[in-house]
Amino acid sequence: MVTRTNGPDPGPKASRPRDSRATAELLLTAATAEFAQYGLAGARIDRIAERAGANKRLLYVYFGDKDALFTAVLEHQVGRLAAETPLVDGDLVTYAGTRFDYLLAHPETARLAAWRRFEADHHTASEIEGYRAKVEAVATAQRAGRVNDSLPAVDLFAMVLRITESWLDAPPALLAVAGEQPRTQERLAEHRAALIEAVRRITAPGPRAAAG
Repeated sequence: MVTRTNGPDPGPKASRPRDSRATAELLLTAATAEFAQYGLAGARIDRIAERAGANKRLLYVYFGDKDALFTAVLEHQVGRLAAETPLVDGDLVTYAGTRFDYLLAHPETARLAAWRRFEADHHTASEIEGYRAKVEAVATAQRAGRVNDSLPAVDLFAMVLRITESWLDAPPALLAVAGEQPRTQERLAEHRAALIEAVRRITAPGPRAAAG
C-alpha cells in the first residue's frame, strides 16, 4: 500500500488550465498580421504560432490547416467590417465616409483584401450574403427615389466601394504627385471630403420624368 503525503492526486496532467478561447483569439490575431504581411502563400504556421506565443499544434487543433485559418481570418475581418460600416437605408454617402475611416484605421483589412484578389478568388458565404444585402438596400433606395437609379444597384455599389479605397490603394507614383507626405492628416481629410462629394454626386437622384 502506498501512502500519499503530498496532498490530493493532481491527475494525469498537472499543468495550469488553459483558456482555449483566449488562445484561439491570440492565434487569430497573429494570423491576421501574418496573412496581411505575407499573403496566403507566403504565410508560415511557425511564425503565426511564434507571434501568438503558442504551440503551433494548437493552431491545427483550433482552426485546421492554413487555408482554413485564412478563411477564419477573413470571416472575422468581414464580420468586423460589416458591423462597423453599416449601410443604413441605402445611404451610400455616409457609408463611403464610414468605410474610408474604417480602412484607414485598420490597414490590415485592406491588405488582406488585396492579397485575396491577387492570390485567388477566395470568398466566404457570409461575405456574399453581406454584399447581397447591401446591393438590395441600394436597389430599395433606388426604387424609393432616394438614390440615382440610372445605374444597376450592383454597379453603383461596386463603384462606391472602389472610391472609398481609391487613395488608400493608389499607386506609389500617384501618391508622390500629392507631395512627400501623401497621407498626412490634412491630405487624408481633403481626400475624404473629395470622395464623399464624388459619391454624393453619382448617387444623388435625378429629376423623374413626369407621368404622361
